[in-house]
Amino acid sequence: MDVSPDVHVESARMQRQIAEALGLPADQLVFDFRQIDGQTRLDLITVNPRHQQSFLFRYELGHDKLDALRKMLGYVQTSRDAEASYTIQWRARGEKELQTSYFRAHNAYEALDKLYYGRDLNTITVFSVVLNPSS
Repeated sequence: MDVSPDVHVESARMQRQIAEALGLPADQLVFDFRQIDGQTRLDLITVNPRHQQSFLFRYELGHDKLDALRKMLGYVQTSRDAEASYTIQWRARGEKELQTSYFRAHNAYEALDKLYYGRDLNTITVFSVVLNPSS
């Protein structure tokens, strides 16, 4: 008898693998799923414990939740280093301290999109966006 794996168990397993591949504890990752035009979009969001801000790490589209998770897992295991690394210095409105965050992206605009994900553009002031040298 062929028993298909439990979708929730498989989903939890892949989420753990993604967290391990990124070297982050589960409480610093948010897996946000939504339906868009018949596909499932997975937004992987990171939460920085120091300044308590969240940023988009990456999004993937899949046929369903597991397909989107498989694509995200593949990305974090093999493709992440293919993107450039950016350092962004910014400050949240009302705060005095300058913050530094790091993003992998194809270009500076994509890095800024990840920084501003889910927030009003007026809530963060960006002071610099720097393409880091590749090693």
